[in-house]
Amino acid sequence: MRTSKILLAAGLATVSAVTLAACTGGSTPTPVNTDATVNLGLVLAPTDLDIRTTAGAALNQALLDNVYQGLVTLDDSGKIVRDIAKSYTISPDGLTYDFTLNSGVTFSDGHALTADDVVSSLQDATKNKTTYVDASGLADVASVTAPDVGTVEVKLDKPNIETLWALAGRAGIVLEKGATNDLKTTALGTGPYTVAGFQANTSLTLDRNDNYWGTKAQVKEIVFHYYADTATAANAALSGDLQALLPVDPTQKAKFAGAQNLAIVQGDSTDKWTLGFNNTDPTLSKKDVRTAIREAIDPKAIIAAVGGAGLPLGGPIPTGDPGYQDLTSVDAYNAADAKAKFAAAGVTRLTLTIPTPYGTTISDILTSELNAVGVKLTVKQVDFNTWLSQVFIAGNYQLSIVDHVESHDFGTLWTNPKYYFHYDNAQVQSRYHQALASTTEGDEAKYLSQAAAIVSNDAAAEWLYQGVVLNVVSTSLKGLPVNNTNNRLNLANISVLGGQ
Repeated sequence: MRTSKILLAAGLATVSAVTLAACTGGSTPTPVNTDATVNLGLVLAPTDLDIRTTAGAALNQALLDNVYQGLVTLDDSGKIVRDIAKSYTISPDGLTYDFTLNSGVTFSDGHALTADDVVSSLQDATKNKTTYVDASGLADVASVTAPDVGTVEVKLDKPNIETLWALAGRAGIVLEKGATNDLKTTALGTGPYTVAGFQANTSLTLDRNDNYWGTKAQVKEIVFHYYADTATAANAALSGDLQALLPVDPTQKAKFAGAQNLAIVQGDSTDKWTLGFNNTDPTLSKKDVRTAIREAIDPKAIIAAVGGAGLPLGGPIPTGDPGYQDLTSVDAYNAADAKAKFAAAGVTRLTLTIPTPYGTTISDILTSELNAVGVKLTVKQVDFNTWLSQVFIAGNYQLSIVDHVESHDFGTLWTNPKYYFHYDNAQVQSRYHQALASTTEGDEAKYLSQAAAIVSNDAAAEWLYQGVVLNVVSTSLKGLPVNNTNNRLNLANISVLGGQ
């Protein structure tokens, strides 16, 4: 499965490849191996490299910030910060965004970036807002122009407070105008790394972009290794094949107690472990059935089963996102009430379709809890490609478990009836559009919280828990982001100490 590996006990590289890390006082400088290969272990793999049309967090992790960049990006705390743009301003009415570009930005093929590249990329995204991943965030963009080679102006036809957030993600990446490379197998960006190799569902290799316009990466190569299951991934980390496992399955956490040269690092996330309902399924279209499912499930038991690596959620917006409120009292665990509702509805069987990499810990608990209220749950485990085609695209399912990792994704999940939940509520859509039209963060949060309450009270899904990030990291690997790493993984500042 792996194309190459580096053991944690590997010796020092040649002296010419070693630089010295910063130190304080009279401490001994720490060597940094700029010729190092860093091996990272992950579970969910990209099926191809098309950052425009292929859904899933795997491409966000590998390509955003590392290969592709936009006018703005997100820092480790989730705050919007400048990237290709040196500065930007937003008009008081929220309709005009002016960006001044950094000078000297180049694509990895050596071509200089100009405002025309930005304009071309954003115009392409707005024209394809219904087919490009996350491009719907630019729905209110009326025009993108370049007043000069170093300035870009984005005008909206109505205020949309989430526009800047969309520009910090996939919708805002800048591609080289006129480039003809195949996006499914190659990537051409302005970031600190380039794609050197890709084997679908197996590995992805990034090489340092030695022509990078910013601070050069401190490692020569990064290899993403994708594993079919969490136990195999954990064993690879323990054997020294990996310098980081992102993330470690909480059920595998105990394996790392006392492990040499490895540490478990916990970070925040906006992960929403969701039991998705197909709201157009004949059985699931009945609110009493959806409510019964929610009442049959004890989130505390699930959180305990995943090693405590989660927080109760109860609704579609996680802590840290605008509009969060505590909705855990809605359709709270009540097995007796659930049993009565199922009996009244005549429901005795349900089917759950889940991606294989998620394992069976949660589905086993759901099977037991539903059985206790008179419902037999049939669990179908499928590979991720099958899940994408069968559940996500075709909508051929009743129940499914998915970790929705993206922040600010309420609109994507709950206002689009074509999304795989097939949830359609005019009130929710209206509140969401009011939130977007807000010009203050307070108003945005108010309308989003109202929309979220409607979704939860409508029992549109069951939110099992909000996850925390648990990563296993070698003590020799520095600069790895801590928060939200299972959605975004900016590797520009990583380094390997001790010549490993």
